[in-house]
Amino acid sequence: MADDLWHQTSGAVMTITINRPERRNALNASVAAGISAALDKGEADPSVRAIVLTGAEDKAFCAGGDLQLDADGTPFTIEAADPRHYVAGLFRRMRACRLPLVARVNGHALAGGFGLLCACDLAVAKEEALLGPTETRVGLFPMMILPHLLRVVPERALMEMCLTGEPVTARDAVPLNLVNYTVPADELDAKTDWLVERITSKTPTGIRLGKQSLAHIREMSFDHALEYAQFMLANMCRTEDAREGMTAFAQKRAPEWTGR
Repeated sequence: MADDLWHQTSGAVMTITINRPERRNALNASVAAGISAALDKGEADPSVRAIVLTGAEDKAFCAGGDLQLDADGTPFTIEAADPRHYVAGLFRRMRACRLPLVARVNGHALAGGFGLLCACDLAVAKEEALLGPTETRVGLFPMMILPHLLRVVPERALMEMCLTGEPVTARDAVPLNLVNYTVPADELDAKTDWLVERITSKTPTGIRLGKQSLAHIREMSFDHALEYAQFMLANMCRTEDAREGMTAFAQKRAPEWTGR
């Protein structure tokens, strides 16, 4: 495992940590590859039901690409003709992940780091963390993260953030639905654990199939979405988890999920 990223599994939860605090946990090719590999490992492990993404220490969740011109991971080295850039690959992998992704925002999430936050399904942040696309401050625009921003950030807020490059505090981000919860720094772990437990106690099969279906439905017309939803619901009803869920409900007991 690379020194700049590590992951560990405890019970039903895998935690992925970007470990570059000296560079404000900036993204580079190694970090992107490490996150993707960890997602592969988590999906292959039937005991893992949710994945938490966070940064090392308490200053930054992820500050995006390293802005030093010759740094590892700088956006200034992107080749315009190459569609296989590591950031694009990482965001595609996160979008395809069938396990719930929860961002534990331990510090600032800026530029590409804000994109990582928006690529997660849910987010818990410490109150004073700054969030936003800051690319216009350095002569750029948040191009690589726009596909995720468009799905998460309300239109007017998106335009203001992208055009001004001014971040907002996590506390102010809650009304914009950029994060689910904000807490004081010393309550971050407890709130994250609380949210993750509410996920991992539910059907893993239903959640995996549901996330996969949601990704497809977003791209469909209304009529096609309804047709696809009916097909997927019929298939989900045949799973062991669905049968167990209905049986447990009828028997007034807690379900025992098999993940099948």
